[in-house]
Amino acid sequence: MTAISTIDDVQAMLAGQGYVCGRALGTVVFLSLTLGRPLFLEGEAGVGKTEIAKAIAAGLGRRLIRLQCYEGLDASSAVYEWNFAEQMIAIRAAEAAGGVDRERLTDELFTEEFLIERPLLQAMRPQAGGAPVLLIDELDRTDEPFEAFLLEALSDFQVTIPELGTIAAPEPPIVILTSNRTREVHDALKRRCLYHWVDYPTFEREIEILQARAPEAAEKLSREVVAFVQRLRTEDLFKKPGVAETIDWAKCLLALDVIDLSPEVIADTVGAILKYQDDIQRLQGSEAKRILDEAKAGLEPA
Repeated sequence: MTAISTIDDVQAMLAGQGYVCGRALGTVVFLSLTLGRPLFLEGEAGVGKTEIAKAIAAGLGRRLIRLQCYEGLDASSAVYEWNFAEQMIAIRAAEAAGGVDRERLTDELFTEEFLIERPLLQAMRPQAGGAPVLLIDELDRTDEPFEAFLLEALSDFQVTIPELGTIAAPEPPIVILTSNRTREVHDALKRRCLYHWVDYPTFEREIEILQARAPEAAEKLSREVVAFVQRLRTEDLFKKPGVAETIDWAKCLLALDVIDLSPEVIADTVGAILKYQDDIQRLQGSEAKRILDEAKAGLEPA
């Protein structure tokens, strides 16, 4: 486990996990860890919001618990469920044995033995090595009722199960919430958190990231890949490639033993950086060559 006492410690810890971040993001992570405040990260898909939670958990030696949000997610699905299959088996076994005390049987059915813990409840439990990192991913996919529930849960770091009572975290988890901003998250929840907008990195920063995540890539190829992706982000695309796509593309090129970008290589591997057919169609013909020529022209000699 890494000791964290300064912002530099945070940046070094994240770098040790292959996550390169700037001073601003390092500062808000440091404050979140120091003050015990949830961290709310917004930004385009693929800029590294989810990865930072993974890097923090690995760097601190903590368990990562992930709640993947989706439309229709409710409190019970996020906290707990009863294992109905095991409960039915227990009922049938009791009936077969005869002399069933229904009241006692009911009490026995709603105990920890038959409880299925979901991410929020898991995060309230004591963990070996310290409080876990709770990642609430893509919160913007849920609706307002779940936000209201989450606001209460994160205020007191406790959840209530009617049959068992209130379960409070002995040590609050490290909470990271992410949003791709497909809709606005309510201000009341944001006020509980420290906030940071995770933007696309600068050319120099993205080179650092690529060197950390794909160190086997030659410098020339790395610079061409980043320059092309950064130039591509200025185009009118339905979904601009994120840092995740930059890394994936570089690894694909390495697997093909590519040493230099060309329109032909781009056409063969475009599915690694663009995920929508309309966007891919825009790169057909001379467009890929135009963007590549502009990207290479903007590169300074390495």
